[in-house]
Amino acid sequence: MRMTVFGAAGQVGRRTVSEALSRGHEVTAVVRDPARYASALPPGARRRSGDASDPAAVARLSRGQDVVISAIRPGAGREQELVATAEALLDGTARGGARLLLVGGASTLTVPGTGGTVADAPDFPDDWRAIAAACAAQLDVCRAAPPAADWTYLSPPALLEPGKRTGLYRSGSDTLLTDPEGRSVISMEDFAVALLDEAERPRHRRARFTVAY
Repeated sequence: MRMTVFGAAGQVGRRTVSEALSRGHEVTAVVRDPARYASALPPGARRRSGDASDPAAVARLSRGQDVVISAIRPGAGREQELVATAEALLDGTARGGARLLLVGGASTLTVPGTGGTVADAPDFPDDWRAIAAACAAQLDVCRAAPPAADWTYLSPPALLEPGKRTGLYRSGSDTLLTDPEGRSVISMEDFAVALLDEAERPRHRRARFTVAY
């Protein structure tokens, strides 16, 4: 399988590239800053620079690919870039003829037993609200996309952190997944496993899903 990964130098992005390479896929790793090639990208990937907010660049980097994965996460103060980037990715991948797997946020997942979302919780940190709002708008853009856009949106659990690759996880749709102790967590390594499983065996086309232990 041929795939392009935007945000390939980020924490989720580089684990996604590594997981894809370990499965024998042909990977194009895209970053904005070429200086990050050597320090952040796993060896074995085809390295390219590109801007995911430019539909023409996305179309060019999508052409001939089976799947495009976006693991982009803007820094503080630039959260709303996610919305324009989602629009460009949807447009560009439709023109390039590739499926889009978008790493999103958890804020819009329903919390079991409450009827509210993750972002509605009284202890939701104020400094997360900007990225939560941007991720909610990002999902809205996907759901409003024209039929030509073949997208999937993956929401992480409440806690996504570096850890071990076990290859094990549970999946759901719009409800936050928790374990018997009420924890909602997965390692970035197993999150990448879930992304690649969906790339290889699509089960959530034009839909959102979530994963956790």
